Amino acid sequence: MDGPFGVRVSGPLEVFAVGFGEDLAASGYAPKSGEAQLRLMGHLSIWLGSQGLTAADLDARVLARFAVTRRLLCRNLRYERAVLPLLDFLRRRGVAPLPVPVAGSDPVVVLTVRFGEYLAVQRGLSPATIRSYVSQVTPFLNWRAERVGCDWSGVTEREVARYLTDHVSGRPARSVLVTVNALRSLLRWMFADELIGTRLSHRVAKVQTVTLGAVPQALTPAQVAALFAALPTEGPVRSRNEAMLMLLWRLGLRGGEVAALSLEDIDWRRGILVVHGKGDRTEQLPLPVDVGRLLAAYLSGGRPAGARHRRVFLAIDAPHAPIGTAAVSSVVARAAAAAGIPGPVHAHQLRHTTACGVLAAGGGLVEAGQLLRHASTAATAIYAKTDIAGLAVIARPWPTADAS
Repeated sequence: MDGPFGVRVSGPLEVFAVGFGEDLAASGYAPKSGEAQLRLMGHLSIWLGSQGLTAADLDARVLARFAVTRRLLCRNLRYERAVLPLLDFLRRRGVAPLPVPVAGSDPVVVLTVRFGEYLAVQRGLSPATIRSYVSQVTPFLNWRAERVGCDWSGVTEREVARYLTDHVSGRPARSVLVTVNALRSLLRWMFADELIGTRLSHRVAKVQTVTLGAVPQALTPAQVAALFAALPTEGPVRSRNEAMLMLLWRLGLRGGEVAALSLEDIDWRRGILVVHGKGDRTEQLPLPVDVGRLLAAYLSGGRPAGARHRRVFLAIDAPHAPIGTAAVSSVVARAAAAAGIPGPVHAHQLRHTTACGVLAAGGGLVEAGQLLRHASTAATAIYAKTDIAGLAVIARPWPTADAS
């Protein structure tokens, strides 16, 4: 059967060829890319028929076997991930098996899932924080399981101390602090849930960090101009990246907040932008005219038409998935490198630039903290070190030899 891209498919997947071709077209695949996907589908369909298999047999093992054959015969789309668009299409129609979840019999996996549920339900932490905590405690649990086993009731203070000594020494203080806080939270929950019989959380050594040690590095106005000038000169990439940079620079958004914006978060009539920030906080910011103009230009002429996703910023290439925090920061880093700005430069540096700009224009720390939506004044205090004029007022003269 011929699909929309003019590729004939025969075999057990033949009945799905037209639907898959239409799905590719709706997802924004270019004719050449869509044709390649249909040809891959045709090859897989013929191979399934030769093995006496159907779409219902497309599990991980079958796909791995097909990939081996594909690599022997073809030079493109040779690995299992190449079949993911087709596999997703077939799964949405209920004809291909869903992926097998991670085995629930792994004691470490079971424990980390329960810990994550505790952090979400009882602590009310954001998904990003939960992922961070779970990723920090999993190495400890694996380390102990390999050495002693998974009888968690026997966890001791000495084991925790030895793990920290062997695995976090030499790391930056802030990195160690994250690990220690996560372990302390894990041990607190394990004691409350009667998984361990000794209260160990308060015995984990605290890590002291100097919160005001570093001076935030802001970009100069000339560097900001060079950053925008280094973007592609035209096209959807320029339109998207310019809008993202403006949100980072003019509004001081975090990279994750830019990536999380959805179409419903823009209130064009009232000129308001809804921002989903840290700690699951949702806040409203005024949408400046210059920022709104670039957003409108991207949405009307640069954003892929007919995309299924409601996120504002999408990948340029099909299937136009929403971009993540790392991609936002990568846009900044690439533009900075192209502009010759000493690096590394990431998305958060534009946030620093926003705060420093408020102080340079005569604003105070309160105004800077309000713009950055800091939860406490302590978070804004680091910018006091950039306010040279304000510090000069309170600075005492350096003692000289003539001073009595």
